[in-house]
Amino acid sequence: MIRVMFVCHGNICRSPMAEFILKDMVEKEGKADNFFIASSATSYEEIGNPIHHGTAKILDRLGIDYSKKRAILLEKSDFEKYDYFIGMDSYNMSNMKRILKTDKKQYKLLEFAGLSRDVADPWYTGNFEQTFEDTTLGCKCFLKKLQEK
Repeated sequence: MIRVMFVCHGNICRSPMAEFILKDMVEKEGKADNFFIASSATSYEEIGNPIHHGTAKILDRLGIDYSKKRAILLEKSDFEKYDYFIGMDSYNMSNMKRILKTDKKQYKLLEFAGLSRDVADPWYTGNFEQTFEDTTLGCKCFLKKLQEK
């Protein structure tokens, strides 16, 4: 089983988008039983809150159910539970290292696509479509890297 934790600041925009997009991808490939996929936050600000309406709108359009998702906090104990911690930006990578007390098993999502830039943050840009494009690209390339292993 491959265990993946997507991480962003509040766990209401980017990381849950990546979580549910990857879940949908592996489901469509018939590989859902091989994965455990989740997402979490590096801050307390949104804990317990549902997905942001901009992310919800995109997932609704795709027919992806996210109804039970609430923002949760990344915890040090998660390190033993997951194989991959995939951050959305450099700031979150730094926060993951602080929380997990290591930078092992940590990747920035767009690294899988050969890009060094961050996933666009729709909280500030308002552009959820760009975030969707970044997230989809990163998830596709992540799956491709796994298949190459």
